[in-house]
Amino acid sequence: MTAVKAGYWSSTSGFSVASIDSSHFTHLFCAFADLDPLTYQVNFPAASATISRHFLTFTQTVQRRNSNVKTLLSIGGPDSDPSTFGQMANQRSNRAAFISSSIQLARTNNFHGLDLCWLYPSTNQESNDLGTLLNEWRNAITDEADGSGNEPLLLTAQVFYSPLGLYRYPVSVICLRLDWINLLAYGYHTPSNSPNQTRAHAAWTTRGQEPSGESGINAWIAEARNNKIKIVLGLPFFGYAWVLVNENNNQVSAPASGAPANLQPDGLIGYNQIATFAAQRTATTVFDTVTQTNYVYDKTTWISFDDRRAITNKIEKAKEKQQELIGYFAWHVGFDNNWSLSRLGLYGSNCLIKSINATYAFRILLAINDASKL
Repeated sequence: MTAVKAGYWSSTSGFSVASIDSSHFTHLFCAFADLDPLTYQVNFPAASATISRHFLTFTQTVQRRNSNVKTLLSIGGPDSDPSTFGQMANQRSNRAAFISSSIQLARTNNFHGLDLCWLYPSTNQESNDLGTLLNEWRNAITDEADGSGNEPLLLTAQVFYSPLGLYRYPVSVICLRLDWINLLAYGYHTPSNSPNQTRAHAAWTTRGQEPSGESGINAWIAEARNNKIKIVLGLPFFGYAWVLVNENNNQVSAPASGAPANLQPDGLIGYNQIATFAAQRTATTVFDTVTQTNYVYDKTTWISFDDRRAITNKIEKAKEKQQELIGYFAWHVGFDNNWSLSRLGLYGSNCLIKSINATYAFRILLAINDASKL
């Protein structure tokens, strides 16, 4: 499978689809389509005529710069009601309405795939229902492709960084039915859930039981057992900002008092804004070796984020998971700063492909050598 170099476009970002430099990506996600709570059909958001037009022409627009880029329609997202997805997945007729409308919407508007963003299934019943949904969805996609003669639609899903804990997943079904999972390896700590202490929101490594990208990938691989799981690692093109209690105490885990007033309620800030903040003469940027992420501070403003070094490091570390990790995705493309992170990710993924190929070649040489000794 070709390495995935993906990015999400958010319809609420104010960033136009025409501004996406699709040459940096193999796949682009159009986010987010809505799930109707009464009919359980998938629809484009009706917020404005402009946003609807972005969805209608998404594939056509992004393929102007890159005719090979694949597009996926992403359904749900963080602002959707997870209970609506639970109700949809629990009844066969509701699932049928969801599945048929999603396939029709994707085909009618030239998308190459569908992406489920149910955040998150939280009970055993919802986990079982999700497994049923994925089985029926994949079967319907296969049937549609057989009947139309088209390539089957891709089917992916955003998932929590780990399959363990509060959220539950039918891991074996996911391995068999999805083309890959998009691992949400960020947002572990924010001013909303950790107002009194600065934290690394997208740590690659941590001490103890703290969440991290590495521990999440390892947990998914362990839960997959003998099933082949395909993971696409989430890279945050954003950070979170805290207000320091004492500007002279500015390390990770320093006392804080929530998010800055101009970034309420959750302190989220795009990388483009972070780059401007970091360029100030008095700002200090630090690479934290424990979490393998960056932070920058100036006076009482403190921001956790991933810079070029952190993203490069994550891609390099991920090479150790060559059989399971097939690429990365960025949330979201409108947060980049003159495509500096997107270009870096593209280079890093190419390195990943070379590393995988080199590993296979090495194994072949070992096999030949062993055979010569017989």
